[in-house]
Amino acid sequence: MHFTELGYSVADRVAVLRFERPERMNAWTPTLETELRQALAQAERDDAVRCIVLTGAGRAFCAGMDMEVLRGAGERPGGPLAEGERYAYLDLIDKPLVAAINGAAAGVGLCLALYCDLRFVAAGAKLTAPYARRGLAAEHGIAWLLPRLVGPMHAADLLLSGRTLLADEADRMGLARQLPAEGFLDAVLERARELANATSPRSVRVMKRQLREARTQTLGEATRLADREIAACRGTDDFREGVQHFLDKRAPHFTGT
Repeated sequence: MHFTELGYSVADRVAVLRFERPERMNAWTPTLETELRQALAQAERDDAVRCIVLTGAGRAFCAGMDMEVLRGAGERPGGPLAEGERYAYLDLIDKPLVAAINGAAAGVGLCLALYCDLRFVAAGAKLTAPYARRGLAAEHGIAWLLPRLVGPMHAADLLLSGRTLLADEADRMGLARQLPAEGFLDAVLERARELANATSPRSVRVMKRQLREARTQTLGEATRLADREIAACRGTDDFREGVQHFLDKRAPHFTGT
């Protein structure tokens, strides 16, 4: 599939999806939104992909909505897609989704990162949810995501002030794990390759579902689900391989079944 504003590559079972508008700090457009959705669907279907990394070209991750889009009277990207569905599909991806926040992440760019399972941020990068300073409301579910990731007070601080925070503060509050700016993407890819090659795709798939369902479960419900899933694991190829590779002291060869 050919993309015009997004880079797509696969190596070592890791798909890298790179926003490719460096001259605009990867500012968000309807085209980029459509291409990201298509690329993620492609990575989900590809059995050669076991982990997906989102990052940006140049000095930014994604600096928010392109101001040329915002300039349009009420114009929104993405066509007829309902607002509530716009990025919620990211939460349903069964493969590990990793944000490599290489530089500035603002507005929708920050929202995209929050939907990822893991977030790494380059030292010195700036992050902001500037809605209060643009006359907007908190969008794309960020008012639901932030309190669950960093706690109610940090979420209120970031949303109500619209202030900018640096990578080290994001690390301290648990928003993202800071890594050195030099060699940043290589360091993230090393972690992504470990996810892709050292873990059972079936286990990851099940645990991502457990994490989603745990948001609305009681402890008892989550425990009963865990008991059922553990019982189901014992007859799988991946469970047998998980035991055998440990005993053999070799790298695993998981099939996802």
